Amino acid sequence: MGRSKITVVGAGNVGATVAQRLAEKDCYEVVLVDIVDGVPQGKTLDLSQAGPICGYDPRLHGSTTFDETDGSSIVVVTSGVPRKPGMSRDELLSTNARIIQGVVKEATKRSPDAILIMVTNPLDAMAHVAYRVSGFPKERVVGMAGVLDSARFRSFIAAELDVSVDNVQAMVLGGHGDTMVPLIRYTTVAGRPIGEWLPKERLEALIKRTRDGGAEIVNLLKSGSAYYAPSAAVADMIEAILRDQKKILPCAVRCDGEYGIRGLFVGVPVKLGQRGAEAVIEYELTRDERAALEASAAAVKELCAAVDRLLEKQA
Repeated sequence: MGRSKITVVGAGNVGATVAQRLAEKDCYEVVLVDIVDGVPQGKTLDLSQAGPICGYDPRLHGSTTFDETDGSSIVVVTSGVPRKPGMSRDELLSTNARIIQGVVKEATKRSPDAILIMVTNPLDAMAHVAYRVSGFPKERVVGMAGVLDSARFRSFIAAELDVSVDNVQAMVLGGHGDTMVPLIRYTTVAGRPIGEWLPKERLEALIKRTRDGGAEIVNLLKSGSAYYAPSAAVADMIEAILRDQKKILPCAVRCDGEYGIRGLFVGVPVKLGQRGAEAVIEYELTRDERAALEASAAAVKELCAAVDRLLEKQA
């Protein structure tokens, strides 16, 4: 049986590190695509030459076209521009929506049975664009954010308590960053609720740090943003899908009534398996948690409406 082919679009730090993590699994064929000639070719060549040292057989291709992506099982989309100083939200939305539109058209034409994993920000809105442009069923368009946010939260809790991250379980809902909704009642350390380990004010500080997790790294780096943890989150989702693990992970998927949300991509607990987002797992929420999730969904709805207007103008 041949190796599953995975296409990673965008050979920046996130995309290239996703390719590295997948190469090191030694069971996939990886195609890295980027519009800048030489970058995907150079990075895959470098990764291939690490194979004899790291113990993997390289099956890597770098390209500026989608010609080698035919028959991909998964397409990871990291391409887009970060928000620059002075750039309005609408400008960022417009630019990235246009990029995602082109990428998704090209990728899905060659891989009509693929599952799309969206990474480009603003994530929920870009997943909405991909869903609309691809015409794929909703279970085959999944956004990466919650896996990253919950990993950040778990790492901060583990450091605070001086315990292994393996002992910390956490689940987050909602949008990426400011509108993240951590489910504190379902956050445990070695099976004990987090409230038994930390006073409320310390927990609030860790939640705030998680919400600001991306910005904290951007401020430290001065140029660029996080990529080690985001790429690990993408690889975790890919493994869950291609190994049909039925793993429950927080992902951005289109809700059609779950949690009272309809027709929007929002972060919720999802069972990931070979069909993609196979089921949304509904947790019982408190009134405050439900209100926070509704506020998160309202912010997404506003972004999606703006994106739809932009796409209609371009049509």
